[in-house]
Amino acid sequence: MSVVEFLSSNFVELIGYPLDANKRIFGLYLVGAILLAIPVYWRMKTAKSVLGFGRFLFPKHIYLSRSAQHDYLLLVCNKLIKAILFAPLLFTMVPIALGLSDFLELLFTPIEPLTQNLTIIITVFTILLFILDDLTRFLLHLALHKIPFLWEFHKVHHSASVMTPFTIYRTHPVESYLYACRMALTQGIAVGIGYYLFGPNLKMFDVLGANVFVFLFNVFGSNLRHSHIWLSWGDKIENWFISPAQHQIHHSIAKEHRDTNLGSALSLWDKLYGSLIKASSVKSLTIGVSGQPGHDTLMGIYINPFKHAFGHLRQIVKPKKVSKTNRPPHN
Repeated sequence: MSVVEFLSSNFVELIGYPLDANKRIFGLYLVGAILLAIPVYWRMKTAKSVLGFGRFLFPKHIYLSRSAQHDYLLLVCNKLIKAILFAPLLFTMVPIALGLSDFLELLFTPIEPLTQNLTIIITVFTILLFILDDLTRFLLHLALHKIPFLWEFHKVHHSASVMTPFTIYRTHPVESYLYACRMALTQGIAVGIGYYLFGPNLKMFDVLGANVFVFLFNVFGSNLRHSHIWLSWGDKIENWFISPAQHQIHHSIAKEHRDTNLGSALSLWDKLYGSLIKASSVKSLTIGVSGQPGHDTLMGIYINPFKHAFGHLRQIVKPKKVSKTNRPPHN
């Protein structure tokens, strides 16, 4: 494939994102976000108009900011980087699924499919896939926050000083690679378990090719998670599902907020881990990460995480000096 063909095929894929239900900026998801923003706008103590609503949705100081411009560039650059570097390095879910299924048969002996009812199989497999996907997202997100080496790469996402739906694509390629591996692992585990329990007739409930639960999650405001629009589900619902406002708290510059609300769709994992904060407990916040001048250029976003990450490694392997006063006496 020539360079021109490579670039054109990737740009065609990028242009197709609003038509792909597996992409966050799918058109229907954006429409859902706009509809959910209407009551937020309506509660504001300002004169209401269609033009005013448009300005509320797309304020220039956010969408034309330097931070947002980096998000747009990262969407394009990361797409090309993934196509060049990741494709030959990623493992797929097939060997994981087959290996897990064989291991389960070895551990528990082979069994006949639990049911031939396709509705039951599809329902169980769809739920299993969604639960495992949400759990592994939480676990990887937790690792990205708690392991200093990994935090340096995840910090790129948190360095956004304003948020738009495109901020979901503000990631360092190292983090993107980890999430791609996570997806292959998760799907492999789900298929392996499903194959062992039900045989090869595995399907999921989908809407336009997306898991029905993922589709609903995205329709109901996923794009408001990275936005200036504060939408809370209320305390009772936020016990179970992460609201857009809760995720905005996660992006707060305050350190006491940074390691909270790590979940994607379900708040169950945060509740079990003790990192759940409800939107009602936070009155105001500032988005970003303090003291990160290296993330204000595109080159800095790509290069500085490596410098800082390997700085953590050097601290780990660096031998400790023994002062003369603390040296053991000679015999």
